[in-house]
Amino acid sequence: MSTDRRKFLKHLGTSVLLTSASLNSFAAKQENEVRILRDKKRVSPNDKVRIATIGMGIMGFNDTRAALAVPGVELVGVCDLYKGRLARSKEVYGKDLFTTMDHREILERKDIDAVIVATSDNWHSQIAIDAMRKGKAVYSEKPMVHKISQGLEEIRVQKETKAVFQVGSQRVSSIAYRKAKEMYEAGAIGKINSIEASFNRNSGLGAWQYTLPMDGNIQNVDWARFQATAPPNEKHDFDPLRFFRWRNYREYGTGVAGDLFVHLLSGIHFITGSKGPETIFSIGALDYWKDGRNVPDVMSAVIQYGETKEHPAFQVTLRVNFVSGEGDYGTTKIIGSEGVMDLGGEGESFSIRKNHITDAPGIGGWDSLETYPEAEQKKLLAAYNQRWTKAQQEAPKSEPIVYRAPEDYSANIDHMTNFFDAIRTGKPIVEDAVFGFRAAAPALACNDSYFQKKVIRWDAENMKLV
Repeated sequence: MSTDRRKFLKHLGTSVLLTSASLNSFAAKQENEVRILRDKKRVSPNDKVRIATIGMGIMGFNDTRAALAVPGVELVGVCDLYKGRLARSKEVYGKDLFTTMDHREILERKDIDAVIVATSDNWHSQIAIDAMRKGKAVYSEKPMVHKISQGLEEIRVQKETKAVFQVGSQRVSSIAYRKAKEMYEAGAIGKINSIEASFNRNSGLGAWQYTLPMDGNIQNVDWARFQATAPPNEKHDFDPLRFFRWRNYREYGTGVAGDLFVHLLSGIHFITGSKGPETIFSIGALDYWKDGRNVPDVMSAVIQYGETKEHPAFQVTLRVNFVSGEGDYGTTKIIGSEGVMDLGGEGESFSIRKNHITDAPGIGGWDSLETYPEAEQKKLLAAYNQRWTKAQQEAPKSEPIVYRAPEDYSANIDHMTNFFDAIRTGKPIVEDAVFGFRAAAPALACNDSYFQKKVIRWDAENMKLV
């Protein structure tokens, strides 16, 4: 029996966690009850947290809904560079809501404790730094930076100001990922050696061809502010495609790597305890969605993690396909010497399938045995059976383990709850600036590798390119 398997069995003992049914009912119920107690707790007026959201696009509205699902959170204002979204915010959250097209007006308000930064990627870092220097807590959408060069400065400002800062990759707060991490650390799949993670999509909306408003013109959009972070040679005349579908353009977004690879890496780093990889290489193509975008719609990356005190060496393959006949589907498969952990969706479930290597090497079947004379085969079989017992020739069998979060569970709300708990109580942040950058940088390095056509080397400990 391997050391990892002994560790796993010792950890679980005779616990009901050994069966798929009990994982689905007992463990999920237990953690859900804790979440309900936490989310429904009474909040005193002194514990109220007043927030503003900067960037009221898809993620801005989603993050705001999740934040307001946490008791004691109040929305004071919003900022967006399109007047239509400011009008929509008043429709949803009330005519007295403060709205502005200049994020600095949000940061100057004394009645705002925290901001959600859900702008285009090119503004994440600057607004977060401005907010921390104004004494605001910051919930920053991923990736926390648009360029790798911005990361260390943002971390420095967070440490200097001691501001509460959390990155918005909800998998890090998921009860399913927490349970998966516990079982991984207990040796449930043996010694890790590789990970396969992917996102598939097969629709216009999935490929970021978002609906354009009829009044999305230069009179209703602050185009100059939108592209103010770009160097002169990357500035463009007003284009509604670039503004409303900014994810498709390098000047404002980070493509599939910064938008989706970073989710996968955040979950991988959380479960394995890794600080990051050593080498990154990616390839890709603009295969189908030739709508003016300048980032690929199919991308694959091979990322090598070296051996550290946190984990053995392992390889990660990442893939995004925006024209996949498989449809909308994502998975992360963590593969070890004794099994595979398959994490589906955005943090709602996982399964573990065991597949042990037998002590005996095997004989017959797809083997050279049948190519030898019959007398030689008989001698070899007799010697094999004398050398190896029946138990050594058979792999241990075990039922798959399945874990599912309750139907009404939301990792987004849990992630927001963790953020507001940190503001109220000083509880440690679950995804701080260092963790967020260590997930973002290798994802952005995939873009560098693709566009520069070379292997990128990364110093994960010191968070810098080599």
